[in-house]
Amino acid sequence: MNSGSRRNGGPAPRYWAVLASAGGGARMGLGRPKQYLNLQGRALLEWSLAPFLDAGWIDGVALVLARGDSEFARLPIARHPKIVTVTGGAARVDSVLAGLSAISAISRRLQAPVYTLIHDAARPCLTVDDIERLRDEASDDNGGLLALPVTDTLKRATRERSVATIDRTELWRGQTPQLFRLDLLRNALERSRSRTPPFDDEAAAMEAAGYKPLLLRGRESNLKVTYPEDLPLAEFWLSRQEYAR
Repeated sequence: MNSGSRRNGGPAPRYWAVLASAGGGARMGLGRPKQYLNLQGRALLEWSLAPFLDAGWIDGVALVLARGDSEFARLPIARHPKIVTVTGGAARVDSVLAGLSAISAISRRLQAPVYTLIHDAARPCLTVDDIERLRDEASDDNGGLLALPVTDTLKRATRERSVATIDRTELWRGQTPQLFRLDLLRNALERSRSRTPPFDDEAAAMEAAGYKPLLLRGRESNLKVTYPEDLPLAEFWLSRQEYAR
């Protein structure tokens, strides 16, 4: 499916992205939010935003920032016309719902289905090709996400001692973006909001609501920067030609 196609003769779908950037990045231990660390001369967040801003078929990006964030406004990209900033909440589900609410308000007059691509701001090495594959293969009620089959041997531990080996045959590592229809995802997240602990993955909320998201094979390069040792690896991938933008 391309951005101008129609399903069942109806209007062409519209697409938005939500970037969750309200976390503090405490595990980095660097005293500042990781999304503002420098990578190849740009803030990590700027790399994470780039593929969505470059995709002409995406109407806009709801960027969810922490309350009191003062760093984003100083970035050159802050004035990009496709970016709408939103204040996030205490948990990921609250932040994503804030982004979805903003998109709902902007698109409420559209006579077309609206799909949202939810992405972690800490994944700077996403390619435009991968979000286009998600659009083409997962624009239905079930939606989908980038993921990778588990290849490592998995162990179950008790007090740091291995007590069993887990069958990895049907296991995947979920990534982002995750693509879902706006209204369906918003309803699923609202229903799961009181869950303890809360879902930290949008696909989990959709699964709990009875949907079966498509697992679309992603790339090892689409890493989530979590620890300091992830930074040089991200810089390696960003130095390659396919990430030049």
